Amino acid sequence: MKGNISIVIGSWGSYNECNERALGSKWLDLSDYSDWDEIVEELKKEGFELDGIDEELFIQDIEGIADRSVNWDYVNPETLFNTLKESGVLDDDYKYKVFCAFLEVRSYDDFEEKVNARGDRWDDEINLWSGYSWEDYGREMLDCCGYNIPSELEDYIDYERYGESFKYDGIEEYSDGLIEIQ
Repeated sequence: MKGNISIVIGSWGSYNECNERALGSKWLDLSDYSDWDEIVEELKKEGFELDGIDEELFIQDIEGIADRSVNWDYVNPETLFNTLKESGVLDDDYKYKVFCAFLEVRSYDDFEEKVNARGDRWDDEINLWSGYSWEDYGREMLDCCGYNIPSELEDYIDYERYGESFKYDGIEEYSDGLIEIQ
């Protein structure tokens, strides 16, 4: 899964002047870079003039982050890269999976806030049940509690509804299962 977040970086100066850099950089796979300086070097190779007063850079296009509530034009690409790098999302497949699930139920701003507060431990209080339905979760919760339900009564138990009752405890549904954010 590594390498799922890629961006095209543009500069407002080039964009407004409609010069050869107006369409932005090539696609940059953020997991290919260990720090922001490497990205700066890549941009310079592509013809961006970043000496002296840096051009105002912006994210012209993005793949691998599904938060449509963010206007990426106004997110600084260096800040995005550093936040993703610090979180471990660019280097760890599981953290990327948790990140994607998190964005389905929360916003990028909430993610950034968690990373600023906890660094790469931003996901310590997030539980993910991939592939789980509410019914699966309900069955597991009854099993955990040690209830011994006779097989002849199982058809009369609404496991799905029981599982859904945990929504009040902060468990939410995402496209591949359930997530709990504490």
